[in-house]
Amino acid sequence: MKLRRRESQAPKGAPGWMVTFSDLITLILVFFILLFSMSQIDMLKFKAITESFREQFFDFYPSVVPLDNPAGIEADMPVNDKNEGKANENSDQDSTDESLENLLTEVQSFLDKNGMDDVIIANRTERGVVLVLQEKVLFAPGEANVIADAHPFLDKVGELLKNLPNLVKVEGHTDDRPMNSYRYPSNWELSAARASSVINYLIEEHQLDSSRFIAVGYSDTRPIVPNDSPENRQKNRRVEIVISDPKYSKDDLVSN
Repeated sequence: MKLRRRESQAPKGAPGWMVTFSDLITLILVFFILLFSMSQIDMLKFKAITESFREQFFDFYPSVVPLDNPAGIEADMPVNDKNEGKANENSDQDSTDESLENLLTEVQSFLDKNGMDDVIIANRTERGVVLVLQEKVLFAPGEANVIADAHPFLDKVGELLKNLPNLVKVEGHTDDRPMNSYRYPSNWELSAARASSVINYLIEEHQLDSSRFIAVGYSDTRPIVPNDSPENRQKNRRVEIVISDPKYSKDDLVSN
């Protein structure tokens, strides 16, 4: 009797290598999901996930790349960097203060040299260097047109400003006596017109850039002394030319 050969049967299910391959694909998928989640969660959640992931996987395959601070999450600035930043800010402020002190010295020397120190007062304030000109030097009482006798003084100021890049604010100030004329119904109109007249003269006679200038009228709202005597009222009737600190913008100057 002839024996029948038993045919070998193929093993059921997937080949053995598929298990390893599936595990590898799963791990890669988990890894990329984790990377994606890192970019959207906060630091506390990230640290918790990192520790959990490290316990499950990286204990067997330690990484040479630290994961405590992933890309896209800023670390706190080191103390040294913070100190360095503060030092740079202080250095910049010191440099600005020094430049303004030098400017004040230059202006005062200019006034002394041209015999104007008894007509124009130069002060250093937080806004910059301020030139104070009394009303009697520039205008007739109740008027805003620059008188001819003021031209030599303003010409010297124009020469000074031509060599400086700073913004310039010109302020008109009056005393508290009411103003009531057809041209200037109040001290507001008079003070603003006087500031504008000074700027117009400087621009037209010395070809200065008009974008550097701001004209403001303050009426009697910013007296330097009480309006309680003729002498004090005379001091309050003035024009101030503010050669600004470089840190000030035009908007800053208008509000200061």
